[in-house]
Amino acid sequence: MLIFQSEGLIDQWCKRNNQQRGEILSVAQVWQLSKLWYHNRLSEEFHGRSNDQAAAIFRQAGLTSSFWYV
Repeated sequence: MLIFQSEGLIDQWCKRNNQQRGEILSVAQVWQLSKLWYHNRLSEEFHGRSNDQAAAIFRQAGLTSSFWYV
């Protein structure tokens, strides 16, 4: 994950580093995803997630583009 001040700076970084532009999230979206993703990580019952469970978390966080389901 990289943090930028603007979409213009994202485009500059992508061009300079010959990288395709990925998904862009707001700070609020990253916070929402992190709460859903990490809320139970320290639990003794946590044993990882299946692809379906990860996809459900992405959907719950409003991340529905094909970027999240490759």
